[in-house]
Amino acid sequence: MQADYVIVGAGSAGCAMAYRLAEAGKSVLVIEYGGSDAGPLINMPGALSFPMNMRRYDWGYRTEPEPHLGGRRLACPRGKVIGGSSSINGMVYVRGHAHDFDHWADSGAEGWGYADVLPYFRRMEDWHDGGRGGDAAWRGQGGPLHVTRGAGKNPLVQAFIEAGAQAGYARTDDYNGEKQEGFGPFEATIWQGRRWSAASAYLRPARATGRCDVVSGLAAKLVIKEGRATGVKLTDGRVISARAEVIVAASAINSPKLLMLSGIGPAAHLAEHGVAVVADRPGVGRNLQDHLELYVQMSARGRASLYKYWNLAGKAWVGAQWLFGRRGPGASNQFESCGFIRSRAGVAYPDIQFHFLPLAVRYDGKGAQEGFQAHVGPMRSKSRGAVTLRSSDPQADPRIRFNYMSHPDDWAEFRTCIRLTREILGQAAFDPWRGEELVPGPQARTDAALDAAIREHAESAYHPCGTCRMGRADDAEAVVDPQGRVIGVEGLRVADSSIFPRIPNGNLNAPSIMVGEKIADHVLGRRLPPANDRPWVHPDWQTAQR
Repeated sequence: MQADYVIVGAGSAGCAMAYRLAEAGKSVLVIEYGGSDAGPLINMPGALSFPMNMRRYDWGYRTEPEPHLGGRRLACPRGKVIGGSSSINGMVYVRGHAHDFDHWADSGAEGWGYADVLPYFRRMEDWHDGGRGGDAAWRGQGGPLHVTRGAGKNPLVQAFIEAGAQAGYARTDDYNGEKQEGFGPFEATIWQGRRWSAASAYLRPARATGRCDVVSGLAAKLVIKEGRATGVKLTDGRVISARAEVIVAASAINSPKLLMLSGIGPAAHLAEHGVAVVADRPGVGRNLQDHLELYVQMSARGRASLYKYWNLAGKAWVGAQWLFGRRGPGASNQFESCGFIRSRAGVAYPDIQFHFLPLAVRYDGKGAQEGFQAHVGPMRSKSRGAVTLRSSDPQADPRIRFNYMSHPDDWAEFRTCIRLTREILGQAAFDPWRGEELVPGPQARTDAALDAAIREHAESAYHPCGTCRMGRADDAEAVVDPQGRVIGVEGLRVADSSIFPRIPNGNLNAPSIMVGEKIADHVLGRRLPPANDRPWVHPDWQTAQR
C-alpha cells in the first residue's frame, strides 16, 4: 500500500492528477470511499436528477440552518462515487471568465492569471461544436475531456437565445471562447450520448497505464511525521504511504475537514475537538462560497416542453431510446442554451448566468409541470461561510454554513437578476408558448415580495469552493501557496475547488479539472507556456448594461 503519490478523492481534480502523474511514469494510489459509477442513472445525461439525490452516490450533506433564508437547511450534494461530483453533476461545461482568473492572480495566486490557465483548458479539452458554431482558435482538440453541444432542436431552447437578442443583448457563438458575454448554446461533458465524467476522461486511462490503482476506503487523517505528510490513515486502520507527496482532492467540503482532522486548521477550533495542532492555519474551512440561484419559472401552452415525457410511457420511451441507441432526450442534460450578462453599467464582465431548461421542475426532480424555467442568481456574491468540524470522528458530517445572503448587496443583486430574467422571458420569442409565471409568481413585484420569494425558493447551484484558499505563502488566511502546497507542512498539496480564491463565473467542473491538470504540472516541475489571447470585453461596459 505504497506509491510515489497518494491522492485522496477520485473526483474531478483527483482523476486529472492521477492521469498526468501516471502518464509521467509515477506510481499513484487514489483513495475513494464511493463505489462504482456504472449504470444508467449516472451515465444517462437526462437522468441527472437521480444520482445527486441518492445516498449511494452522494454524501447527502445539508447545510446548517441558513439564518438569512428563514432557517432553511439546503442540500449540498457532493459525489461519493468514482468520478466524484463529475459523476452526479449537471454536466454543464463553463471555463469561467478570463477576468476571474486574473483576479485570482491579483489576490496572491501568482501564475494563475488567464494567460496561465488557458493553455490547461486547451490541453484538457476534446471540443466538438456539433455544427452549432464556436470559436475553434480558443478551444482544445485531442484532450481527454470530450466537450459537446446539445442538438438544440427544442423550440423553447432557441426561443431563449432569440429572446436575449430581442431584449438587446449580444449573441455569442462560444462563451468558452473569446466572448463570454451574450446568449448562445450551452456546452456539456457528454460524449456519444453518455456522461463523460473525470473517471471516463482521466481515471480509466490512468489505470490502463498499470501505474495507477484505486484503494477503497475512508480517509481518517493524514499521517504527518516531523512536519511532513507521509501517507493517509483510513478508518479501518490501513495506512497508505506516499514516497513523494500526498495530494488532497476531496472537495471543498471534505478537503478542509480532512486537514482539520489531521491538525491543520484554526488552532482554537481544533483544540475544541481535541485535535493536536500540527499547523495553525486559520483559513482552513473559511472563505466558503457558492452560487445561489432561483428558478424563474413559467407555465407553457402547447406541448413544446419536456413535460410530455413526464409519465410512465414517456419515461419508458426515453429510456429505451437511450439504452438501445444512446439517443433521444435521455442523451442530453437538456441545458442546451444559456446567457451571460452584466447586471448594470460599470460592471466590466458578466456577473449573471442563465441556465435555461425547457421544463418546469425542481432540481430534485419533483414538482414537474408543463413549462420552462431560467435558473438565475448573482455570480459573485460577497457572502462567505465556513466548513467546521462537528466532532473529531472522521465519519461525522462536517458543519456547513454558507451564510447565504448575509451581505446586503446580495439582496439588491438578486432582485436585479429576477427582474432582468422576467424581461427576457417576456420577449416576443416566447409569445407562442408563455403562460403565467409560477415562481416567484405575478404577485411578487415589490422589493419586499421578491426578498420573501428568495428566502423561500432560492437553492444552491451546487458550486461550493474556496475553503482551502490559494494565496501567498506569507498570507495568514491562505491555506496553500500558488503551487498547491499546504503552507506549514511538507509533502502535502490540495488540488480541487477548495483552493479557488474566489468563485469563478459559471459552473465549477471545468475549472476544478483545470486545477488538477495544472497542479500536476507543478508536482512534476513543468509548466505550459502562457497564452497571449485577449478576451472580448464590452466596449461600453462603463456606461451601458447591454
